Amino acid sequence: MEDMSGVRRARYAVAAVFAVHGAVTGSFATRVPWIQDHASLGAGRLGFALAFTALGASCAMPLAGRISHRFGSRNALRGLIALWTLSLVLPSLAPNLPALCLAMFTYGACAGTADVAMNALGVEVERRLGRSVMSGLHGMWSAGALVGSAAGTLAAHLGADARTHFLLAAAVLTVLGVLSCTWVPDIQPAEDEEPPPRFALPPRSALLIGMVGFCAVFAEGASLDWSAVFLRDRLDSSAGLAAASTTAFMLTMAVARIAGDAVVNRFGAVRTVRAGGVLAVLGGLLVVLAGQPVVAMGGFALMGLGIAVVVPLCFAAAGHAGPNPSQAIAGVATITYTSGLIAPSLIGGVAQATSLVVSFGVVTALACGLTVCAGVLRSAERGAEREVSPRAAAVPGPRP
Repeated sequence: MEDMSGVRRARYAVAAVFAVHGAVTGSFATRVPWIQDHASLGAGRLGFALAFTALGASCAMPLAGRISHRFGSRNALRGLIALWTLSLVLPSLAPNLPALCLAMFTYGACAGTADVAMNALGVEVERRLGRSVMSGLHGMWSAGALVGSAAGTLAAHLGADARTHFLLAAAVLTVLGVLSCTWVPDIQPAEDEEPPPRFALPPRSALLIGMVGFCAVFAEGASLDWSAVFLRDRLDSSAGLAAASTTAFMLTMAVARIAGDAVVNRFGAVRTVRAGGVLAVLGGLLVVLAGQPVVAMGGFALMGLGIAVVVPLCFAAAGHAGPNPSQAIAGVATITYTSGLIAPSLIGGVAQATSLVVSFGVVTALACGLTVCAGVLRSAERGAEREVSPRAAAVPGPRP
């Protein structure tokens, strides 16, 4: 049997892995201009290469469940997080477009498999604690991304070569990630348990849950990539103020995710997502109707607040919805990654044909889906309650 102190230790360990995962993303994002110059790419070719990140993740994520079954959850996560941190070096080594596409595909594949494995363990920790923790775990990812981006900004300001920067960052983050895995739950499959398929379509429940996540990630991707452009081009803001809107959006999401578990534990996943959808719609309307930069910034902040906890709750719901958490989480993650891939380009296409105001009208309309479709999380929420109730008296250890 495992006492609650061990479960809490496992929670902190999984949170540390989330932070490490986010720090890699934050580190990479700050050096994209250096990578563009190093590979001698224009904006169009760079965008084409970056799309391979989502492609690699989508192709590799279904493999995470089989890897965890083969090696056990702890060893699987230890290996996958190490591959993810070390893959940070690859984009900086690419001298041209084909090499960068291959590097980004590998980088995305490592990101996706580690993402599924750590979210599956987050669901397990949530089950053992008997209360929501997924929002806080994703908040740690956001915090890690902010730390990584801060370090990357400093490196860029000092004119450091990205190859050196990424090598040092990868070394530090690999050590932190591998050490953190020492205390995550070690779930071993039963002797007669069939391994999950290498590739399989996600279950229907994951598709429905994934559509809720699709709406949230679409709004997130659109806001992150286009909020600064909106303020600069639509409202004639200075470059500094426009950039501050993106930073404010990221900070709002990070704070909301860290504080989100208390709200979810009080009101439940369905009501929380519905309320978040209302806030996101109000934020979108403020952006669309904004005549002053401060109004638009307030709208983006409201959108960040509204969508912050949706994706963590979708992953948790998928993990609780069926007997194979990794497969269900992989299905939801694939849908959300696809949303993150198409959102920036679709917003740009609509803006080219009409205007950025119309583009964010589309974002606002999709945000309505959070309120309308939040009920699909209810069955998963009830399943989680049924799983948690026997654990009130005793908390089980890993499966034999």
